[in-house]
Amino acid sequence: MNTRSGFLSLAVALPLLAACSPAAESPQDEFFASLAAHCGNSYEGRVSVGDPELDADWMAARIVIEVKECSTNRIRVPLHVDNDHSRTWVFSRSVDALELKHDHRLADGSHDPVTGYGGSTFTIGTANNQVFPADDYSKVLFSEHDMPASVGNTWVVSFPNASTLRYQLLRDERDFQVEVDLSKPIATPPAPWGWLDNEEYSW
Repeated sequence: MNTRSGFLSLAVALPLLAACSPAAESPQDEFFASLAAHCGNSYEGRVSVGDPELDADWMAARIVIEVKECSTNRIRVPLHVDNDHSRTWVFSRSVDALELKHDHRLADGSHDPVTGYGGSTFTIGTANNQVFPADDYSKVLFSEHDMPASVGNTWVVSFPNASTLRYQLLRDERDFQVEVDLSKPIATPPAPWGWLDNEEYSW
């Protein structure tokens, strides 16, 4: 084979090889898969960073998460704080972003007036760290409920190591973090208030 024909053969072969190779996962796909790997398990957490006055109740409480419902593009993670079963983290995946929303309920199962807040990623992030700045829906919601400080919220969810999930709320002069021990599954807590399997949201 002469050099010219060799180059032509290589030029034809490379695209064919690329087409046959599995597409590399994006960092967001890897992050989503890491969370989904824990589906069906519950874990205990603790406040690792917080304000001793603002977060005193959280610091004293038993915190449990359950990776309760997983589908191709959505994962729902109830968050239990002692006997408060009002919160669920809702992670959704689209073509170009991840979204984190907070489903917040009252004890009778109805929606809390402040629910559905969260945001979508602006950057690709990494397989271990995703950042969710407050979206327009959340900013309007917080403003309407006299929560101006929350308009600047950013949520960060990360895997600082293989056995830890970290949930972080950031804004000016505010840093609140919960770290969850993924190495020790625990008993499943009660279902969150108002829980419906495969529920559709209108946020």
